[in-house]
Amino acid sequence: MREETQDDRPDDESVRNHPRYAQMFPVLTEAELDRVRRFGTLTHHAAGEYLYRAGNLCPGVFVLLAGKVRIIGRDGLGHERVVHTYTQRGEFTSDVTQLSSKPAVVDAHVIEDVQAMLLRPDELSALMIGEADIGETLMRALILRRVLVIERGHGVILVGSGEDARLQALQNFLRRNAFPYVTLDATHESDAIALLERLTPAPDDFPIVVCPDGSVMRNPDAGQLASCLGLIPEFDPSHVYDVTVVGAGPAGLATAVYAASEGLSVAVFDCRAPGGQAGTSARIENYLGFPTGITGHALAGRAFVQAQKFGAHIGIPCEVRALHCDRSPLGIEFDDGCHIQSRTVVIACGAEYRRPGVADLERFEGNGVYYWATPIEARLCRTESVLLVGGGNSAGQAVVFLSAHAEHVHMFIRGGNLEHSMSRYLVERVRALPNVTLHMGVELTALEGTTRLERVHYRGAGGIEGSMTTHHLFVFIGADPNTRWLRPSGVLFDDKGFVLTDYNLPATASAPSGPPLLLQTSVEGVFAIGDVRSGSTKRVASAVGEGAAVVAQLHRFLAMQRAPG
Repeated sequence: MREETQDDRPDDESVRNHPRYAQMFPVLTEAELDRVRRFGTLTHHAAGEYLYRAGNLCPGVFVLLAGKVRIIGRDGLGHERVVHTYTQRGEFTSDVTQLSSKPAVVDAHVIEDVQAMLLRPDELSALMIGEADIGETLMRALILRRVLVIERGHGVILVGSGEDARLQALQNFLRRNAFPYVTLDATHESDAIALLERLTPAPDDFPIVVCPDGSVMRNPDAGQLASCLGLIPEFDPSHVYDVTVVGAGPAGLATAVYAASEGLSVAVFDCRAPGGQAGTSARIENYLGFPTGITGHALAGRAFVQAQKFGAHIGIPCEVRALHCDRSPLGIEFDDGCHIQSRTVVIACGAEYRRPGVADLERFEGNGVYYWATPIEARLCRTESVLLVGGGNSAGQAVVFLSAHAEHVHMFIRGGNLEHSMSRYLVERVRALPNVTLHMGVELTALEGTTRLERVHYRGAGGIEGSMTTHHLFVFIGADPNTRWLRPSGVLFDDKGFVLTDYNLPATASAPSGPPLLLQTSVEGVFAIGDVRSGSTKRVASAVGEGAAVVAQLHRFLAMQRAPG
């Protein structure tokens, strides 16, 4: 470790000049410190120690009583920048990930002997609920700090080509899970070139990933990267949860928020990221309470933090392999073979992107074919013409977003008009865009290209064949239920694979005993909500409503289970 000459280095001036600096680094008053004491534990740390280090688990939030702590942002290549120095009594460390005991992305170096109150994740959650005004101050600061480190790029280094589908997948994974990263071009940036000279990678080694602790990964998938970063939590297999939610889209997160806030023990699992398909929406404008609209990513991020605030245990990425209904409590099995137990299960796993029946489609996925439109894809198609297939609300939102980046957007609609499947406000907006061309009654027939998409073939009205040059095809043709993992469980489905609940169950099904629970499936204690449920309205607001409504039914079921006899 270098000598402590960094003691004289100034804090990042851009941070001190940030318009929300006072909210990012507030100072608790003496009266507020007295109220915090009953939640925390007094700790002491000598100069030269670290409260936590980037890449390692952080024990929680440290509320400074005396001493001096310097926050240093660094990446796996050894670059460092002083972010902030805590010197005032009443300041506190960490960011919002400490609600769930996730790894730190910065170093907290003790410059002068420190006395502090440590708030571990459970204690921090209890404080935010028990002392709402202090909790609001802490929550706002912790969220803003995570945004700050994402903007500054402290964290993971990705090295590769911007057109590499594997690199794009890692970028999307980190972005949707709010983990900071920087992408370096393997052929143009000096840091990347110096690293590659040392590593001498083969072509199949890309993308190269350098984690905050300096470890290097070659062409990892999202699961391997999550494991390296310590994002996958450990769950106690002997603990029995009141509620396990499979899927962290709007429906699942709503269940987590309302169930946890009412005192139920809640676990939530998702194999990708918070928000589900809604999390990729460029802008949701018809969701109650957001008159100027909100991105799906922002909405999911807020709900995710809110669920953690109330104590929900969230595992992302954790893929559920099977639901075992032949035991009590119910058993949930994960892809890695681990198990947990739960008194009830809420199926909120949504749907998977539907793929058109076109040959060679899989070969171009990530190399010109995309199922969402985020800033990552928008950068790839800047000043180019793109093609989007689909006519629903998600397609309309994507067209509006892409039109601000692409030179031109061609939109293929299989039907004869947009009004049949798209909200009126979106129809008017799409039709008003000068660089959008609508093609009615058109369907894809073939894709063409060598290493990446180069041309698409289609059939228009009257069977007329045609083709179009494009390197970017966005597919928004709906979704199929994500229920393959449920097949052996005994849960019943409709003819399209969506989960049947209550009155939609066939008369021959063995109906669950007790009073009707409208969102319960054919298996007692197993409920279904959101897009995966047969007959549901495929809207974010509807999914959130079902996520809230199911909690009352969970209470009723659990009460019946506890009743004598």
